[in-house]
Amino acid sequence: MASEELAGKLQRQMQPEQAEGRPELAPGAVPAPEPEKLVRVPTASADAELSAQLSRRLDINEGAARPRRCKVFNPYTEFPEFSRRLIKDLESMFKRYDAGRDGFIDLMELKLMMEKLRAPQTHLGLKSMIKEVDEDFDGKLSFREFLLIFRKAAAGELQDESGLMALAKLSEIDVALEGVKGAKDFFEAKVQALAAASKFEAELKAEQEERKREEEKRRLRRAAFRELKAAFSA
Repeated sequence: MASEELAGKLQRQMQPEQAEGRPELAPGAVPAPEPEKLVRVPTASADAELSAQLSRRLDINEGAARPRRCKVFNPYTEFPEFSRRLIKDLESMFKRYDAGRDGFIDLMELKLMMEKLRAPQTHLGLKSMIKEVDEDFDGKLSFREFLLIFRKAAAGELQDESGLMALAKLSEIDVALEGVKGAKDFFEAKVQALAAASKFEAELKAEQEERKREEEKRRLRRAAFRELKAAFSA
């Protein structure tokens, strides 16, 4: 009996709390239905993006990928063998095919580039091109990785029939009068850059030898002066 009274009291206490915040209904009125709660359903693109991020994180943890570079990329210091004008020309070409304006050339943008250069590639060929210089394994080309193509081409590290070599040869980056002292194309520019570097080193070495000779002459003059001074003092 006592338990029934206690249950009744609890029920009477709960009724005002449940009714609190809701307007009182007129006699005979039908209560309005509760509004439906909206449930956000993730879209397919969001799922794909999250999956790609998780996959990349796993690759980094397992050592199959490297984290993105945090430092600011300076092409002039990282690619000193390229003239400033050549880098500017390559940057303009990169931006021309970066249709998404996100600072990268993805697979479809590379496909368009190779078609414009009249050297179309298969889907696997395009993926292979990216993979050869894709340092961070993100499946697209940054400007630094784009410059690596031309560095590898100049160093003879690309196969003659590869897509990257076709890109380097057909890019038609003309550095005549702007690149390295009148070179007509990238490869001539590279040769002249090396020649200029060798000439600079030779001039520097000659200057150092001349400085040593002058220093030796001054040392001999000082020694002769001390001997003469000692002779007069005696």
